[in-house]
Amino acid sequence: MNELMLISDDFRRTERLLHDLRLSIPSTIYDLYDHTPPANPPAIILSDIRELTSDVIARLKHLLCQAGIGKKPHVFVVYNEGPRTQAYAQMLGVTTMITAAAISTLPRVIERVVVEAGIVPLSAQKHASRAREFLRDTIMAGVLTPTEVANGTEIVATAISAHGIYDWIRVVRDFDDGTHQHILLVAGLAAAFAGTLGMSMADRHRLAQAALLHDVGKTKIPVAILNKPGRLDAAEMTVMRTHAVEGYRMLIGLGFDDAMLGVVRSHHEMLDGSGYPDRLSGDSIPDFVRLITVCDVYGALIEERPYRAPMAATEAYSILVGMMGRLDADLVHAFRPVVIASASHANRFGTLVSSH
Repeated sequence: MNELMLISDDFRRTERLLHDLRLSIPSTIYDLYDHTPPANPPAIILSDIRELTSDVIARLKHLLCQAGIGKKPHVFVVYNEGPRTQAYAQMLGVTTMITAAAISTLPRVIERVVVEAGIVPLSAQKHASRAREFLRDTIMAGVLTPTEVANGTEIVATAISAHGIYDWIRVVRDFDDGTHQHILLVAGLAAAFAGTLGMSMADRHRLAQAALLHDVGKTKIPVAILNKPGRLDAAEMTVMRTHAVEGYRMLIGLGFDDAMLGVVRSHHEMLDGSGYPDRLSGDSIPDFVRLITVCDVYGALIEERPYRAPMAATEAYSILVGMMGRLDADLVHAFRPVVIASASHANRFGTLVSSH
């Protein structure tokens, strides 16, 4: 049964939530205190429960058991974050948590779960649109928690797995917001690069997550500078370059690990010490940062800017090759398959600059 089962401790609240969300999948609300389970196991479960007590958890477990749900996707709305909530969620087999503060993103979370469950396929366009909405409603709105960013990472990772980097770039390039376009291009490239490098699934997601966060500091840059229809002058460039430190400051204390914080602060550092904000060089720049920097530079080159057309893959990769010494040479070589894939098939790509 391709239905969403909503379990609630307040029928009216969940009914309003369901009305506001306008979900596309058929949905039925079940009262936590009414022991009547669904006649057939649902495809997805959504728990909308404000107060978590031992009695509530016992009732939830009983209802889930009665419904014969097994290991179905279970989305959990979290009203009070903390270790106890995390423990309860693990006990209940929750697969995705979403905070009440980010409830507006729930339709996209449910949609992602629907796709991953094989109920409804999504086009590359739809994946990218969901990702852009995620950026607008979370990262750009300052809703910065590891849980919410992980939800966005799932959108990108699923899209790259389903459609590949070529379709992702083709769709994202059509976005009219330059910041959204750039972040999503870099996130897609990072997910594809991680796959090429044979990283574990956990590390692939971490790399894509770091890419989604890398330019969060641009939310602190004046719009007139961020969206200027032309090249920035020296003073404007000085302001723009503060985004790395601003982003780092925004994330401190919010639960992001040192690798994530390092990417946000240091993704413009160069191996020869010519980068910013700290003029790091050589081994002082972690591998995680180096990976994102390659994706960031390439993403910027293939984007359309008000003062130039997007570069072709061959031209952009030539620049990466020319930056060896500032960029990690081994990673530039390793990035070559992503570049080929980003231009679709090799026979449409032409002669790629030699990486040797």
